[in-house]
Amino acid sequence: MVIRINIPGNEYEILIARGVIQDVKSYIPDEKKILVVTDDGVPSIYADAVVSQFSHAYKFVIKQGDANKNLRQYEDVLNALSQHAFTRSDALITVGGGMVGDLAGFAAATYMRGIDFYNIPTTLLSQVDSSIGGKVAVNLSGIKNTVGAFYHPKRVFIDPDTLNTLDQRLFNEGLVEAIKMAATNDARLFEYIEHCRDIKSNIEDIIVRALLIKKKVVESDPKEKGPRMVLNFGHTVGHAIETLGKGKYYHGEAVAMGMLYTSDNEAKTRIENLLCRLGLPLKDEFSTPELMGVIAHDKKAKSGGVTLCLVDQIGSSKLVSTPLEEIEQRIARRKKA
Repeated sequence: MVIRINIPGNEYEILIARGVIQDVKSYIPDEKKILVVTDDGVPSIYADAVVSQFSHAYKFVIKQGDANKNLRQYEDVLNALSQHAFTRSDALITVGGGMVGDLAGFAAATYMRGIDFYNIPTTLLSQVDSSIGGKVAVNLSGIKNTVGAFYHPKRVFIDPDTLNTLDQRLFNEGLVEAIKMAATNDARLFEYIEHCRDIKSNIEDIIVRALLIKKKVVESDPKEKGPRMVLNFGHTVGHAIETLGKGKYYHGEAVAMGMLYTSDNEAKTRIENLLCRLGLPLKDEFSTPELMGVIAHDKKAKSGGVTLCLVDQIGSSKLVSTPLEEIEQRIARRKKA
């Protein structure tokens, strides 16, 4: 299947097909130099499969883990491009999860003011989330995604077969992003996931339906000035949990807990029940002051508050400019529950 993203000046395609990782050469000119960036937690067969298809390709491996999505590794990717004498007519391909796409995508955005960037997400989280939107970034002083840009790929290749090498925990944390998009935008998809007893066998359908939601949202608000903030559901508190956890929680696990701070009534009950069935964490161990200390420095915080995405009813949401004091009260209530 092909999903076309239509952002003025940044139109591109997402190809979703089993085995497509073996045929990316059909879509990228072979005369280009190619730097394939992956991390040491991604099975090497994926990056090697891409490198083998091109005449002038190099593999560069960075350290895995969000703690390594920093300026030092960003500089390492830039140095690799420079050492191989890459020019603006060459290209970078990311193979891996969202960390690789964010960091190496930012390098592509800034090396010589921008070179072609192709994304091959190999985790469920990156396939349903970071494959659309053009956000590339690195962390700064432990705060997520502080330094970055909007820089869209030339094309995205999603191969559901790469999910076969994920363990169950990684698979489930990736599913959280699909649940998030369904909770805020599509009650029928949420219900489908709720009642699906063999999610892995139906994952391609879930990926497509989640991407169609994100496509609609991103096309309406490419630079996250308004409606696109709906995609931040669960992320304000979730990012704080992820930061304080220092690697204990995966991104999707932190977002799962974050959603329970910013949902209410029927929606909160259904989200919590679904997360529980999937074995995802429901409560974090951090105090309200600890969480607020991180949230106050969130890049989305301004004028003493944050625009929260709140969900009361599955399939719909509202964006509310919320003072930090009210966020603190919401967190404290959840802690007492």
